[in-house]
Amino acid sequence: MNQAFSAGCGTGPTIRERGQHEVFCGLTSIIWLHRKVQDAFFLIVGSRTCAHLMQSAAGVMIFSEPRFATAIMEERDLAGMADMHDELDGVVDKLLARRPDIKMLVLVGSCPSEVIKFDLSKAAERLNRVHAPKHRVLCYSGSGIETTFTQGEDNFLTALVNEAPASGPQNETKLIVAGCLPDVVEDQFARLFEELGIEGVQFLPGRSSAAMPSIGPGTRFILAQPYLGATAAALESRGAERINSIFPLGEEGTTAWFKAIADTFGVPEDRFEAATAAPRKRAKAALQSYLPWLEGRRMFFFPDSQLEPSLARFLHSETGAEIIEVGSPYLHREHAAGELALLPPGTAISEGQDVDLQIDRAREADPDLIVCGMGLANPFEAEGRLTKWSIEFAFTPIQGYEQAGDLAELFVRPLRRQSVLKSGLGFEEAAPCS
Repeated sequence: MNQAFSAGCGTGPTIRERGQHEVFCGLTSIIWLHRKVQDAFFLIVGSRTCAHLMQSAAGVMIFSEPRFATAIMEERDLAGMADMHDELDGVVDKLLARRPDIKMLVLVGSCPSEVIKFDLSKAAERLNRVHAPKHRVLCYSGSGIETTFTQGEDNFLTALVNEAPASGPQNETKLIVAGCLPDVVEDQFARLFEELGIEGVQFLPGRSSAAMPSIGPGTRFILAQPYLGATAAALESRGAERINSIFPLGEEGTTAWFKAIADTFGVPEDRFEAATAAPRKRAKAALQSYLPWLEGRRMFFFPDSQLEPSLARFLHSETGAEIIEVGSPYLHREHAAGELALLPPGTAISEGQDVDLQIDRAREADPDLIVCGMGLANPFEAEGRLTKWSIEFAFTPIQGYEQAGDLAELFVRPLRRQSVLKSGLGFEEAAPCS
């Protein structure tokens, strides 16, 4: 059933859809989380299907020893013929004996407890009593029934927030940057905070499980990713206050994001300009070579990651692309309000998904580029339509000034490939499509 209602902010009516959808489940966020938190191990409690999914999705990790695995539930477990607690305890004991470097063990549920008849939170509490303080054990749900692939990160960060220490004179965190950022982006942001004179900044998650921010009424936080609704609610429940901003994508988004932080902490205008002038100039220069490929291009976003409103704002404001429809699996109106306000009037916004109806709308609109999940891309390509995988924006460093050109290039690649195939020229020789 679809229901239209006004979204405000100058955009067109929002189409609320509650039908068949096509997204990865929350388990797949482990692929970037296990790289970020370098002393953590993510143990999925799930079926062989879950194990095959992760093996396929993370096949690139075959040449290294990854820090995730699946404790496979067999039919006898699901039928209640075996004690799953004893079996999980055995798996965990063997894992920690083999990998003593693990400081934080994260149990990730692949299905709701009502489905697997197993309370993962109680299992985590019991295992934590056994293995702490050498190994910390916590859990969250990555169930595809309940989450899309980016919401797995949201649930993990919420679990971290719930265990974070309270702030005090000895461990005060002034600012929390919430959202898993590639190390190169985190380093760039840390240098800018230093140049702005902002101290007491911690990133959530940190590179070490011990790098936990303290949280209390004096803490401010800002979201680096737009899909962290549960994390924001958990931080606010601990007394922290959110700094409102659009997200740090492109020159415009990154400047607005840092300006919101600078204003909160009383950074003088001249210091802000001095710190950001050079990277802003580099970001604008990096975008120039991509503008001929993107100006006037008609873009259609299927719901996948909740990054869609921010990506659409970037394309419209900074590259001159035309936005036909922006789909998001869930639209947090308070967090996305700034992004929606910068979209052109009349832009269609869809929340949730009824995939067949949205496919019909995409075909009717006949856009220059469709941003969608992998499961939809091949059928569209077979019809002769250009696509871009949504999941690439989650795996690729795209935040910040230095990545503005890289973000634009992700959209340009399929357009350039089409031009090469049509012209028979090399990639360096190909001109923008007419």
